[in-house]
Amino acid sequence: MDPVHADFFAGGAGEERTLRANVTAYDRLRIVPRVLRATGDRDLRITLFGTGLATPVLVAPTAFHLLAHPSGEAATAEGAAAAGTVMVVSMAATQPVERIAEAGGPLWFQLYPQPDLAFTEHVVRRAEKAGCRALVVTVDSPVFGRRERDTRNGFTDLPAGLACENMRDATGRARDIVMDPGLGWDRLGWLRTVTGLPILVKGILHPADARLAVEHGMDGLIVSNHGGRQLDGAIASVDALPAVAEAVGGRIPVLVDGGIRRGTDVLVALALGATAVLVGRPVITALGGGGAAGVRDHLRTLTADLDHVMALAGARRPADLTPDLVAVAR
Repeated sequence: MDPVHADFFAGGAGEERTLRANVTAYDRLRIVPRVLRATGDRDLRITLFGTGLATPVLVAPTAFHLLAHPSGEAATAEGAAAAGTVMVVSMAATQPVERIAEAGGPLWFQLYPQPDLAFTEHVVRRAEKAGCRALVVTVDSPVFGRRERDTRNGFTDLPAGLACENMRDATGRARDIVMDPGLGWDRLGWLRTVTGLPILVKGILHPADARLAVEHGMDGLIVSNHGGRQLDGAIASVDALPAVAEAVGGRIPVLVDGGIRRGTDVLVALALGATAVLVGRPVITALGGGGAAGVRDHLRTLTADLDHVMALAGARRPADLTPDLVAVAR
């Protein structure tokens, strides 16, 4: 991979404190296993919005997969489908959602609501027509994060010949993604009138916002700090998770992303209240190294690792994982 593009995927905002904290936060959390639970063969399957999945590990939305591998997002979708899980297609994908959908696996679509409501509806209709089963609305980006690696590298746009293919309007022109500081709950209310798809709000860290998501009729939320790529200094996702899960109180699914590298990380996140987790950068690394097979193998390996540590912790199903199985290291 071009080092400039590798920096784009690996980097975060500012001094990358939140980027690092997403990973190191898991180092402070310890598993308190139960024994003699007779777990037998574990069952990692879950159901989200009517779709059965083989694993509670999903693929997070990430941009520009053609910078990582010549088969791009289509290969990522193929790998996710082979692993029996959902890929969340980025609005900033370098291949159109219609092409990505040809892989045949379940897809969700990540959306930055644009100030141009007619264009936003146009994008939603494309996602619906392609068969996407949910919308993931990113709400933590009123302005674009300052990513100093990209600034140093002069990476300000895609190479010639590439574009954000899901940003094409009805004339075929690719628009720029607008980060909208005017975005509010009223826009999500409008979106609810436009589509019947489940709507998940991505970028929740404060429990008060979690309660508002429920009150405004959202179908799920994702605890996320955008992989440390927006507000540097924001709380690590897993540190925010327990309070958000408590605020939601089981009324809608809570998912989490950021810093998940091993099965133990997935176990901790599920125990602290997540229904499922999403992984981003590790999938890009797997894509770059092995295409669709690399993505498939990474997701299967992470799921197998989760299966192993669940046996050691005394849990048979994800639903068996509860907060009492996690302690903070002193």
